[in-house]
Amino acid sequence: MAEYSLGINELDDIIGGIRGGTNLMVIGPPMSGKEDIINHVMYSGLLENNASIIVSTRDPGEDLLEWFDQFHDNIDMLHIGIVDCVTKTLGMSASDTANIKRASSPVDLTGIGVRISQYFEQFCMKEKVPGVRLCINSLSTILMYSNIQTVFRFLHVFTGRVKAVKGLGIYVVENEMHDPQTIATLKQLFDGMVEIKAIDSGHAMRVVGLTPKPTPWFDYEIDCATISLKECE
Repeated sequence: MAEYSLGINELDDIIGGIRGGTNLMVIGPPMSGKEDIINHVMYSGLLENNASIIVSTRDPGEDLLEWFDQFHDNIDMLHIGIVDCVTKTLGMSASDTANIKRASSPVDLTGIGVRISQYFEQFCMKEKVPGVRLCINSLSTILMYSNIQTVFRFLHVFTGRVKAVKGLGIYVVENEMHDPQTIATLKQLFDGMVEIKAIDSGHAMRVVGLTPKPTPWFDYEIDCATISLKECE
């Protein structure tokens, strides 16, 4: 069975590999570096010759692609597929490219789903890439436009697709934007979580659900694609 890593050594050493078909929620407060963390996880996959499918509800596809392009000497840029939910929302005219497919807006779950499926077919069926990662950034933005029942059904399809292809799914949630019932409903679809919280020195993260007990909390610093961790005292 395919195994994945987060590309964060301290956590990977404790977890000992993430089995293929795992879906993880990344949950934490705003301005905590969640986007940098998930970009790092997706970049780490590209280093391992995985494909990375990223649904962006925050940044235009070109802006996100630019982050990865700074490492183009290390990775296969053709293994990045971005579903851009932003550009058309802003009223900008832009065509699809090899790396970017456009959805009309974050409310267009049908269009988003079609484009995710196209990338799954491309990477898993046609190109047979060894491992595929799906990241949706973020569920919180999608929930601003759709109710929890609709989003749950949408997620049920794609968490199931990740399991079927033995991939790795990463889904971002702002924990201060939703009531406890919404979070509890979403958690049903996931095998574990990367939890982030504010601490005196900044922010800390831990992983829950992939080991018999949660990992320790780690203080972290982010420098582009490098994440440095130090166990909290």
